[in-house]
Amino acid sequence: MAAVSRATLEAAARAAGLACRGAFMPAPDDGVPCLPDGSLPATVVLLGFTGSAQWPVFAASAEARDGAAHPLDRWSRRVIGELAERFAAGAEFPDEGPPWRPFQRWARRAEPVHPSPTGVLIHPQWGLWHAYRGALTFREPVDWPRPASAPSACVSCAGHPCESTCPVGAIRPDGYDAAACAAHVASPAGLDCREGGCLARRACPEGQAHRYVGEQAQFHMRAFLAARQRSD
Repeated sequence: MAAVSRATLEAAARAAGLACRGAFMPAPDDGVPCLPDGSLPATVVLLGFTGSAQWPVFAASAEARDGAAHPLDRWSRRVIGELAERFAAGAEFPDEGPPWRPFQRWARRAEPVHPSPTGVLIHPQWGLWHAYRGALTFREPVDWPRPASAPSACVSCAGHPCESTCPVGAIRPDGYDAAACAAHVASPAGLDCREGGCLARRACPEGQAHRYVGEQAQFHMRAFLAARQRSD
């Protein structure tokens, strides 16, 4: 099969309700699964959400409305699986494992993103309002420009409002206290976080124009609480 073009992939992803989130040529230590013949894929293309642009497509899907568990994961697997079949590519997902796919490492190879105190990678355009839903792996090279270099906005951030705004101090320079965060969000005092999304995340000045809409923010907070309950 001839190598697919970037423009074709971006158009297909957009029609499916996803955004192409950059690409990279994997090295042996990147943790990208080998192809059936034991060789590394030539290109990995990440797929995901940017702000709320793609949310309406998922919200209108059968998975979002059927009441079954893990609707976004199931939708992502179906949609990305269809893209993989169309382009004769492999499909990889953040929840696939063990061994778990190192999506944050892949993201830093594909885009100018950096760690933030919230645990979410910060992007120079989207801020903290983005997500990676999966990846396509290609046997043939896909012509994709190298990501532009950009410094982390957290380094020059004045006052680090994500840390000072959290009501329970769960966002700290030495790490994120997920247990304290979940306990607060599940409590009566956590109503603002449950309904509007994480206060610390909303305090970040980067990417404010791309903040999640209310329904999207509430969905992710419910999913966060459910995941914490399963892990306890």
